[in-house]
Amino acid sequence: MDAMKQLTLVLVHTETDILLGMKKRGFGANRWNGFGGKIEAGETPAQGALRELQEEAEISADLHVAGKIFFEFAGDPKLLEVHVFQASSWQGEPTETEEMRPQWFKKTEVPYASMWADDSLWFPRVFAGQVFSAYFLFDNMDTFSQHIVVDGLQTLPELKAALDQQQQKSS
Repeated sequence: MDAMKQLTLVLVHTETDILLGMKKRGFGANRWNGFGGKIEAGETPAQGALRELQEEAEISADLHVAGKIFFEFAGDPKLLEVHVFQASSWQGEPTETEEMRPQWFKKTEVPYASMWADDSLWFPRVFAGQVFSAYFLFDNMDTFSQHIVVDGLQTLPELKAALDQQQQKSS
């Protein structure tokens, strides 16, 4: 298995609203998502998250760790490790860029049907201020066959062990 690709994701939100971006090109195009992308050489996850937020929405923010998600796509040997951050204070006005079109949504009206299939399983934890870890095995770009979401930060081996235990209990 290849090394994990390191990525970031930032969810900017208030008590009642969340800022999402419509991805205009590349991986995840035509989906609402948070802001983020690849961590560049020499960057920490937080530095990469801030750079991506500036590039994609032209804002900066006070980031707090929200969690970590590991994604695996069937047939692709490269795993994705996504460092998730949340921010409830930011500087600047969210602005459309070549890559993203920002839009505010009520937290009660998040457009999950136009997002990645896993988002509805962990967004509520971010909204509640809970740090989490998750693993998702996607069969294709729209569906996943295995997943686990737990409290706290955990490693991929810990998540896979918990998933195995979960599957053994249900069989």
